[in-house]
Amino acid sequence: MSPAPAVAALDWGTTRLRAWLLDGSGKVLAERRGDDGLITAREKGFSNVLEGHLGAMGAPEALPVIICGMAGSRQGWIEAPYVTVPAPIGAILRGAARIESERRDIRIVPGLAQRLADAPDVMRGEETQLAGAGLPAKGRHLACMPGTHSKWVAVEDGAVAGFGTWPTGELYSVLAVHSILKHSLGEHPAPVAADSPFFRQWCERALGEGGDVTSKLFAIRAAGLLQDLQPSDAAACLSGLLIGGEIASARRRYGASDAPVALIASGALATLYGAALDLAGLAFRTVDADEAVRAGLVEAARENGMIGDAS
Repeated sequence: MSPAPAVAALDWGTTRLRAWLLDGSGKVLAERRGDDGLITAREKGFSNVLEGHLGAMGAPEALPVIICGMAGSRQGWIEAPYVTVPAPIGAILRGAARIESERRDIRIVPGLAQRLADAPDVMRGEETQLAGAGLPAKGRHLACMPGTHSKWVAVEDGAVAGFGTWPTGELYSVLAVHSILKHSLGEHPAPVAADSPFFRQWCERALGEGGDVTSKLFAIRAAGLLQDLQPSDAAACLSGLLIGGEIASARRRYGASDAPVALIASGALATLYGAALDLAGLAFRTVDADEAVRAGLVEAARENGMIGDAS
């Protein structure tokens, strides 16, 4: 007999949604992925979208639901107020906001706010990945979560001490599509391989100069004109330059850590950032991003009394 689901868990972003039925230990019993993120759900109705996915997975009518991500933003289903850092990870999860209008017990994990005058910042969704990353309860640890808006998070004795955002993925997209570099990368930029010598060389350049990338961007265009740099190699140059610049900047802000950096990522991003961290001389351990967010959602469900402790 298959185990009964204990909770439905959703990572609900701006454009994408991932949903799982999980047992009490966090084992995946069913999974759904779709393009009905916040933008689509606002048109169709969040409850309608949710129930459609739950019905397709065969979820019981009374199954509780725990959600993280942009569904809890001001433009989302309800606003799950930011928790101000520094804050213990457990306390962040316990602040999940309940949707009172639904028959199910549905809660959304809050995001985090850094309210420093010289470094204001926010996040939604990454706090749940962080909770599921298996960081030790004691000591100082640094986590890197690559993406459109990469997050670096400093954790001290189980509490988020501070964090920063580097919009590396967005910068790559904007530069590749809307800047002079579109002539160098071509209409459809090629995927970048971590073992590309161009990726590695340009990453090392950014690392060697402490993250200064703006003075080197036009050199990619010039290399195409003067040195016959090919579009696929130009894409690798830009990727290496931006990722190397991010890592150099984050290292300058947060300093060295005795523990390896927790690289919370999947797929190509995990490979690219792993190669770049190696080039920077930073020890790291990779945590699968999907596994981390599921583990964090299960922990949030436990912290809010939606499911019992794992036996």
